[in-house]
Amino acid sequence: MTEFLRALLLIAVSVLLVSAAYAWSFLVRLAKGTLVSTPFMSGLEPVEHAVSRYHVRWYTITMVFLAFDMEMVFMYPWAVVVAQVGSKAVIEMFGFLAVLVAGVVYAWREGAFRWT
Repeated sequence: MTEFLRALLLIAVSVLLVSAAYAWSFLVRLAKGTLVSTPFMSGLEPVEHAVSRYHVRWYTITMVFLAFDMEMVFMYPWAVVVAQVGSKAVIEMFGFLAVLVAGVVYAWREGAFRWT
């Protein structure tokens, strides 16, 4: 029963903290229509419309970034257990990295890393 009460207490505290954050932001918000209240981090007026078109290279760079990000997601658990598993884990990781390097070489040859 105490574990159930701890979970309820955690949920209650979480709801209280989120509610307090929303209440605080409502109290200290800026007046509507001021320049600083625009949804941009710098506070500058937007130059383009929010749904303007982007060049396809940005999507390509995003896909390459996600590939490297997934690499890190797979490498962290590997780094935790590599000492226990031994040389088999090292060989498998080099195989994984070889496939990743092949993808990078392909992206490079296709011009995905050119910015102009």
